[in-house]
Amino acid sequence: MSIKIFFELVEIKAKTASVLPFLIGLCYSYYHYGILHLGYVTIYFIAMFIFNMAVDILDNYNDYLNATDVHDYKDKTNVIGRENLSLSLIRWMITLMVIVSAGIGIWLASQVGWPLLWMGLYCYLVGIFYSSGPKPLSSLPLGEFFSGFTMGMMIALITVYLNAFEVFEWQAQELLNIAVIALPNTMWIANLMLANNICDLEEDRHNKRYTLVHYLGKSKALQLFIVLNIIAFISIGASVVLGIAPKTVLLSYLIVPFVWKQTTIFLKKQEKLVTFQTAIKILAIGSTVQVCTYFLGIIISR
Repeated sequence: MSIKIFFELVEIKAKTASVLPFLIGLCYSYYHYGILHLGYVTIYFIAMFIFNMAVDILDNYNDYLNATDVHDYKDKTNVIGRENLSLSLIRWMITLMVIVSAGIGIWLASQVGWPLLWMGLYCYLVGIFYSSGPKPLSSLPLGEFFSGFTMGMMIALITVYLNAFEVFEWQAQELLNIAVIALPNTMWIANLMLANNICDLEEDRHNKRYTLVHYLGKSKALQLFIVLNIIAFISIGASVVLGIAPKTVLLSYLIVPFVWKQTTIFLKKQEKLVTFQTAIKILAIGSTVQVCTYFLGIIISR
């Protein structure tokens, strides 16, 4: 297996969906607690990245196994069939990655407290059953919620907890603060899944995957795509109003024209190979700008 094929198998281009919530969690940790446990968060990042790759391989593996014969998805679209990859090798890769990442996570929980174990367990269950089982989450009208909440919200929460575990208090106000700061990522990650499901609507129906788009219809799904972008920007302003982010984060509004341009492109045509990248660009640019403007505020305040 070449590096290029491996990167496609683990969907390396979509890894911003896990990296950027991690970075915003770091920013919030330092801004509010003045604490960074770089050793712990680095180890967590490695475990998170490995598991994220395992989930994407598992997703491709299950899509390959469950593909119907009514079209050529199995042999010409899915990377496993197209590249004739060994299913035995794929299974070993998934198993090894899950075991290694879980082992790291359990060790971390023994160091910083067992709340990490329960948060990690939730993430593992969602990751595994996202594409596995008789009714995978991704084939139900729940994929956008679970992908957005688990990656956008939970990764940020775990990162904050790892940095501030000595003083972290499980209070509603603190959880609300983290939710607001993580909401842009949550919305944009959900939109990534929504855009994917919009593009794959007919293919998903052939494979008996009835996603949220199937129930909403393409027109309302596109309206939801717009609404989630709006919520992302509202939450950016709310984070400053609530005092949980520096005022420099408001500079994120400079990318509103860019996000609207990408949204307009997607509204005109929904094709996986042509316009799905607009959702990737919105997530990558939007989340990166939020992190950079947050970090700028930290530098100025210090």
